[in-house]
Amino acid sequence: MIEEHAETYGGLAALLSDGECLTYRALAERSNRYARWALDQGIGTGDVVCLLMPNRPEYMAIWLGITSVGGVVALLNTNLTGASLAHSVNLVAPRHIIVDGDLVERLAAARQGLEGTPRIWVHGLDHDGFGRIDREIERHDGGRLNDAERRPPSIDDRALYIYTSGTTGLPKAAIVSHARVMQWSYWFAGLMNTRPSDRMYNCLPMYHSVGGVLATGAVLAGGGSIVIREKFSARQFWSDVVRWECTLFQYIGELCRYLLHAEPHPRETEHHIRLCCGNGLRPDVWNAFQSRFQIPQILEFYAATEGNVSLVNVEGKPGAIGRIPLFLAHRFPAALVKLDLETGEPLRTDAGFCIPCAPNEVGEAIGALLENTTNVGGRFEGYTSAEDTERKRLRDVFVPGDAWFRTGDLMRKDEHGYFYFVDRIGDTFRWKGENVATSEVSAAVASFPGIKEAVVYGVAVPGTEGRAGMATIVGDDELDLVALRTHVADRLPAYARPVFLRMQSHL
Repeated sequence: MIEEHAETYGGLAALLSDGECLTYRALAERSNRYARWALDQGIGTGDVVCLLMPNRPEYMAIWLGITSVGGVVALLNTNLTGASLAHSVNLVAPRHIIVDGDLVERLAAARQGLEGTPRIWVHGLDHDGFGRIDREIERHDGGRLNDAERRPPSIDDRALYIYTSGTTGLPKAAIVSHARVMQWSYWFAGLMNTRPSDRMYNCLPMYHSVGGVLATGAVLAGGGSIVIREKFSARQFWSDVVRWECTLFQYIGELCRYLLHAEPHPRETEHHIRLCCGNGLRPDVWNAFQSRFQIPQILEFYAATEGNVSLVNVEGKPGAIGRIPLFLAHRFPAALVKLDLETGEPLRTDAGFCIPCAPNEVGEAIGALLENTTNVGGRFEGYTSAEDTERKRLRDVFVPGDAWFRTGDLMRKDEHGYFYFVDRIGDTFRWKGENVATSEVSAAVASFPGIKEAVVYGVAVPGTEGRAGMATIVGDDELDLVALRTHVADRLPAYARPVFLRMQSHL
């Protein structure tokens, strides 16, 4: 698609940022350099390259090039440190790691926990013992690959690994095929009616499926351009949107709440936004956000990187995450089933089958795993771990032998068929746009000398999205809290560190 657009749109902007801008032609050329680098390194179908880099145009050029010749790129979370970072790398057993110069010391610190000996390449900085990838690719031509060089993957081959914490434990590497990448891109290109005149403002992490594939792919499919900012800034948001003449932006609920709580910005209604697209916009924010910032259309949706339950609120009903029209129910069969909140398992009848929820009754959302795998949206492609993959399958749900995907999310559906998100289930809560596994946080806290027991859970905080982490601990009388803070900061990304600490004599 990028090669075709390079011929059609040539010098039009594809990826924009304050640091670098790539036209469609330049993006194709840069990607081809990475493709030839991958061929030169002997990277073949299924071989993995890890990418640890902040948001920038180069990010997409790297994975486009490597995947175009059959490689698989694992998009590492740039917040991870220490054991969590090493764990994520080990999950996918890469042959190479590409790391940005600003993050190389973090990777070097986690290197002792790495299994195998992947070759490390640094982008933008000289570092002893590591190759310099941005110089290395300059040795390679950016022209279209010839027939002898081409090793195109099939549509069903793996393209990316995108990490998700799911409902338990450390991060999991979700398998994302080329089919899934294309489906996300063209599906949302249609939903947003993207066109060459569009500019998408994207400040969401490119290591996630929304910021890295959906927001970029949907606009590129329509011949438009994406403005990439490294991180979200409430102070700079509207200045950026106006300066870059954006017509679209991608959000998560936290972003909208931050903007709504911010002081009035002189340019907050001078924009040319025609639509914003995202998930997690809660009912108490929706109307005020749309009214204050004069947003013509909000496209709220629900999906998961690895999941097969997708909902889209095309009508713009405030607070709803979507609805499945009756004429599409056979293609996207989803249901809500009653749950035992103590065990986290679905309730079953005496005959052993799950119990569907009545209207407005809260239950876990599940999606049917169809035998017809040509429907990409109905697939569950799983994780690198077969055990983790099987854990997400629910069997003998409504009839003997059927199988459904467990989302791990509680929802309710009203009498009109609209779905509403309620909460996550399992040992996970969501904070700062990331899923936090309580077991990982508990292990980090409990490993500090002087702590006898620790339990971590999420708590609701008024005026915020998701849940903030609270750690309840039982410790020695002379527990060094300053050292505990340093200990946790060294082992956990910022979003996973407990916001509240509760000290008890016993649990």
